[in-house]
Amino acid sequence: MLNAITDIEGIKVGHISDPVGCTGCTVILCESGAVCGIDVRGSASGTRQVDALNISHIVEQVHAILLSGGSSFGLDAATGVVRYLEEKGVGFDVGIAKIPIVPTAVIFDLFMGSPKKRPTPEMGYQACLNAGLEVEEGSVGAGTGATVGKLFELSRAMKGGLGTSSIVMPDGLKVAALVVVNAFGDIIDNVTGKIIVGTRASEKSMQFANTVNSIKQGHVKKQFGIVNTTLGVVATNARFNKREITKVAQMAQGGLIKTISPVHTTFDGDLVFGLSAGTVEADINKVGVLGEFVVAEAIKRAVKKADGFGIVPAFKDITKGWKTTK
Repeated sequence: MLNAITDIEGIKVGHISDPVGCTGCTVILCESGAVCGIDVRGSASGTRQVDALNISHIVEQVHAILLSGGSSFGLDAATGVVRYLEEKGVGFDVGIAKIPIVPTAVIFDLFMGSPKKRPTPEMGYQACLNAGLEVEEGSVGAGTGATVGKLFELSRAMKGGLGTSSIVMPDGLKVAALVVVNAFGDIIDNVTGKIIVGTRASEKSMQFANTVNSIKQGHVKKQFGIVNTTLGVVATNARFNKREITKVAQMAQGGLIKTISPVHTTFDGDLVFGLSAGTVEADINKVGVLGEFVVAEAIKRAVKKADGFGIVPAFKDITKGWKTTK
């Protein structure tokens, strides 16, 4: 087992990163098809083709999910994923063509590097070519420019990233997650209750301000400014329909609630996709609870493995001192 979302049979993951733009995208390929649902809780989401996930929509399966940086500009990268899948003959069969179904969601990372460098269709295509079972974590793919703790903007923020996790039960049931952590709030260790990374007390400090306490003290973020968004994908080898896997995605949001504080704000576009890619019979509540667990684990792994590139400090910089290169 890889402790990754690719532990679910039929799923591969590919990244592409742009060090100049400090952005990138990550594709979750399920070329054989998977039933998909979505739960959106934040108020600033940016998406494409998610209407196909409505329980009344005729499409039953998706063929990939794309997570991208670049804000709404990054939605263009999905065109490359669609082209890759069409070339392989993968898609929803409409007789004269097979149309790949690729729900896409983006984070806002334009402040980390050059705002003119965003994920492109070519990058989406390359991410597909890079797809495999090994999943690199940290500041890679859609997590390249991710940051957290932005009550006082980027100058007092820390580095977010991308993480993955999985769990296998004795009966063969598997549940896994991949999360891009780009939160307005702080990241909390849900076991100890302590902040792992988040808003810092000052630009030079490695002490935490505690975003919730700061808001209680009257510090309010009024402008749109640096927006955020945490994107999650929870996958299972259990067999569910769209209504059922949507419920799993809803329950998996508990992983965000336990590890991000505050969460689901008007500055975040927080959402979780659910993927059912198997035939195992399983209780929906059991899968939802396990989904919450792997999402929380993936969030913690994302920030612990992140690299700040000398722009903002990361988790690994807390104990060794941090010096900016920018």
